[in-house]
Amino acid sequence: MNDEQTKRFDVIFEGVGRSSGKMRNDISVTWPMMKESFELATDEGPFHGGDGTAPPPLALFTAALTGCLMTQIRAFSKRLNTPIRHVEVKARLHWNGEQSGDDPYETSPVAFDLDVDIDSDASPDALVRLLSAAKKGCFIEQTLAKGLTVGHRLRVGDAWREV
Repeated sequence: MNDEQTKRFDVIFEGVGRSSGKMRNDISVTWPMMKESFELATDEGPFHGGDGTAPPPLALFTAALTGCLMTQIRAFSKRLNTPIRHVEVKARLHWNGEQSGDDPYETSPVAFDLDVDIDSDASPDALVRLLSAAKKGCFIEQTLAKGLTVGHRLRVGDAWREV
């Protein structure tokens, strides 16, 4: 695609989370470009001091990565003229944690694996092309692959401080 045909666009989501229980968080997410909003919640089970009233954040993260890839597979199958009947993705997201004494634990990712099963009469090459395109179009997968640094600011009095 040359520059004259290239369309550029921004996708911006905004979220506001508020604590509302022992470990529960109620989060309002908006997608201004589409004038859409969503109400989500996270909670932890008793192990982490919560009541288990909503999925833990890592469950939503797993669902978001899995759903993002599945959405792109289905959307791009039409664009690439690769008919599909059904898609199943099995995700395994693995982290490890380490804790010294009473200090808070620290975590690090180990591996994120997605097994993709596409029911289609398309050739293996066409399915590889479809999955490759879907991987490039999945915002979450691309964020993980690029290793984006997350910025944090903390309100200290009337000012914001970078942390």
